[in-house]
Amino acid sequence: MKKKLITIILSLTLLTGCSKSSELLLPYSETGNLAGSDIGSFSSTEVSNYFAENLTVIPDEMSHMVDTNISATSALIVNTVDNNVIFANNIYERMYPASLTKLITALVVLENANLNDTVTVSYNASHITEVGAKLCGFKEGDKVKLEALLNALLVYSGNDAGLAIAEHVAGSEEKFAKMMNETIKKIGAIHSNFVNPHGLHDDNQYTTAYDLYLIFNELIKFDKFVSIINQTNYTITYEDANAEVQAKDFLTTNRYLKGTEKTPEGLTVVGGKTGTTSKAGNCLVLYSTDDKGKSYISVILHADSGNSLFSQMTRLLEMIDKR
Repeated sequence: MKKKLITIILSLTLLTGCSKSSELLLPYSETGNLAGSDIGSFSSTEVSNYFAENLTVIPDEMSHMVDTNISATSALIVNTVDNNVIFANNIYERMYPASLTKLITALVVLENANLNDTVTVSYNASHITEVGAKLCGFKEGDKVKLEALLNALLVYSGNDAGLAIAEHVAGSEEKFAKMMNETIKKIGAIHSNFVNPHGLHDDNQYTTAYDLYLIFNELIKFDKFVSIINQTNYTITYEDANAEVQAKDFLTTNRYLKGTEKTPEGLTVVGGKTGTTSKAGNCLVLYSTDDKGKSYISVILHADSGNSLFSQMTRLLEMIDKR
């Protein structure tokens, strides 16, 4: 039980410089909200085993910041070098992830699969029928490199690429979802649950802004991931079922990379991931750097439009120079 609790500790209040190092806060847990627990009840070995290095932990009282320009349900921006919280609001509230789900799919692939594998697109992957689902347009029998599918998944947000990846890596969508949940639990994102690899809506698929921070923080350790999300477009070359060479070009969904949203001065947007469904609203996780060598992970969940999503993200980025 001690180990289980340690994995969900989200604050030692180490960050603010005026905290009590002997206290911890559990903003949410499987048994409800817990606060004021005594870290003395855990051994130093248990603590060192279950706290990740270079991880920002955020007390619940720091998760209710207000800015009149931030209207999304959840918002977070963290300096990942200094582990400082710049802004946080409702970061522990359960939310639908939309295509931010594809970040967990990418993490499973990067940790477990060979990107040189050739994937044969199945009937299921080529026949996603949900209205509005973004598709790469792969057909049954197409043979595509796993690395190419991962690029299409992250750059263009193709749902058919996600299902093809899942079936190849795990044998089925259900088995892949199990891998997704096992993967996120290992990094402490224990208040999320995933049932598919692409993010098309399911009431049993949910996450939090803080869990997404944990997941993205793990992903940026992979140079391959960072290079993929930094692309404005990606061209796939593959063989169809008749062994004929086909090519598709996919444009990023990231407005900063496309140049349709202005990045605040002194910052560089490396990349990120967008997501949109009617129930999840408009969502974005972003990785940015500044001219001082600092890096940042920022999250917006459930903005009411695409324009609002990016304007609010820009507002988060504008807060950086004020800290």
